Amino acid sequence: MKQQDTALIFAILLLSGAMASGARLAYAETEHHHHHHAMADSYQRSSASYSIPDVRLVDADGAKVALRDGLGGDEPVMLNFIFTSCTAICPVMSATFQQVQEKLGDERGKVRMVSISIDPENDTPARLKDYAARFQAGAQWRMLTGSVEDSIAVQRAFDAYRGGKMNHAPVTFLRAAGPDQPWVRLDGLASASDIIEEYRKLAAH
Repeated sequence: MKQQDTALIFAILLLSGAMASGARLAYAETEHHHHHHAMADSYQRSSASYSIPDVRLVDADGAKVALRDGLGGDEPVMLNFIFTSCTAICPVMSATFQQVQEKLGDERGKVRMVSISIDPENDTPARLKDYAARFQAGAQWRMLTGSVEDSIAVQRAFDAYRGGKMNHAPVTFLRAAGPDQPWVRLDGLASASDIIEEYRKLAAH
C-alpha cells in the first residue's frame, strides 16, 4: 500500500471517530435535556368538581365511613388511591404522604388525608392497618376499603378508574376547606414539596 493511501485511510478513520464522538455527545445532551424536562414536569395540575358518590367504606379499624362525610367537612382534604400489594407507584405515593404529614408538623391535624384502596378484595382492614403503620400514618390520615363496586364507583367519580389495579396511574387530589370547594388534581408523581405548595395556594384563597 502506498504511503499516500495509508495517510488517506488514517485521516478518514480520524474523521469518522470525531463524527461518532460528536453524535454521541449530541445524543447525550439531548437525553439530558429530556430527562431534566421530565423531572421538572413531574405532574400536571388541573381543577375540577367531582360529585362524591353516596357509598359507605370501611377504615383500618373496621369502622364504616360514609364517604361524603369522610371527604366532607370544613377541613382541607388530600386524597389518593392505593393498594397494599403494589410495589411500584403506591409505595412512592404513600411515602410522599408520610413526608407531607411530617412537613405539616402540628398543622397536619387540620387536614384530612385519605387513601382509598383500589384492591378491596385483598385489602382488608387488617392489611390497611399494617400498611398505615408501615408509613407511620397519623390520626388525620385514614385508609379506606370496601366492596369492589363501591371502590370502582369512587374511582369513576374522580375520573381515576383505569380498568384494574395493574393500570393504576398516580394522581393526588386536594380540596380547600369547605365541602363545596373545587378539587385540584395532580396527575403524576407530585413530591411532598409539590403537594405542600399546592396546599398552601389553596389555603391562601
